[in-house]
Amino acid sequence: MPVIEVTDLRKSYGARPVVDGVSFAVEEGEIFGVLGPNGAGKTTTVECVEGLRVPDSGRVRVTGLDPVTDHDAVADVLGAQLQRSELQAKLTVREALELYAAFYPRPVDWRPLAERLGLTPHLNNRFGKLSGGQKQRLSIALALIGDPRIVVLDELTTGLDPRARRDTWELIEDIRANGVTVLLVTHFMEEAQRLCDRIAVIDKGRVAALDTPAGLIRRSAGATVMGFTPSAPLDDRDLNGLPALVSIEHRDGRVTLSGTDETVNAVITLLARTRVTAHQLRVTDATLDDAFLDLTGQDSGTGPTGATQRANTTDRPDTTEEVPA
Repeated sequence: MPVIEVTDLRKSYGARPVVDGVSFAVEEGEIFGVLGPNGAGKTTTVECVEGLRVPDSGRVRVTGLDPVTDHDAVADVLGAQLQRSELQAKLTVREALELYAAFYPRPVDWRPLAERLGLTPHLNNRFGKLSGGQKQRLSIALALIGDPRIVVLDELTTGLDPRARRDTWELIEDIRANGVTVLLVTHFMEEAQRLCDRIAVIDKGRVAALDTPAGLIRRSAGATVMGFTPSAPLDDRDLNGLPALVSIEHRDGRVTLSGTDETVNAVITLLARTRVTAHQLRVTDATLDDAFLDLTGQDSGTGPTGATQRANTTDRPDTTEEVPA
């Protein structure tokens, strides 16, 4: 039996539907990712899983329990790091860790956890004086301190520097290796591609796709990306006639094409026929960012969208993330 089951989940704020028929199941021991644009319904969905919001309709079960009616029992097996959370400003890091450890019958030793998350030098610092990244690391520690069977992580590495982000990824991989199931909400494509076994892409309150990272990438309209600097200009009519071509980008004398292996073979034939040399030639697979863009029509919001930008795509403006009206 899956450890998390969400079936036809619906939630509206006033007249605005935020979650509109979301369904997925999370198997024990996997890292399950939830991706989507701002305002897509991600956080509301996981807050229903945590029992922090009551669904309008649908069914949510965590280890067979209802997160609302069986809230205390679910709290014993589920730890959560919220997207936004605050502690009392004068509470020190040590006091917060000791306090949360006292909530559980069998907590983990918080000292190695604090060391792994880089919190040991800050144990005597008050919460109100911590940086955003330090608060985020403390929030992760508090989610794990009860030795949960399942942990929900919402925007896990927001505010962390690259080194701290990768250290945190290694920690999550170690946690999964010990049998903990992870439900991960993220905007960071590299994070999802590295950590997740499967990903649900939520857009406009619905599941737009559910697959492995590799499966989602294979769905990308341009699954292969080829970039090079030609020794002489190429006729755009020849390029536009390439088979299975998805997009062309010209930038600073460099040509980037996305398509399939058939497109790549046709480019090689074209270069040989026109006797044009391809300098700095690079052929890569599409990224999860490319797949996300194809599925939602939006950039992930975390920077460049991978090796190619899709032509004729206009990003919709971000909306506020699932805040009740």
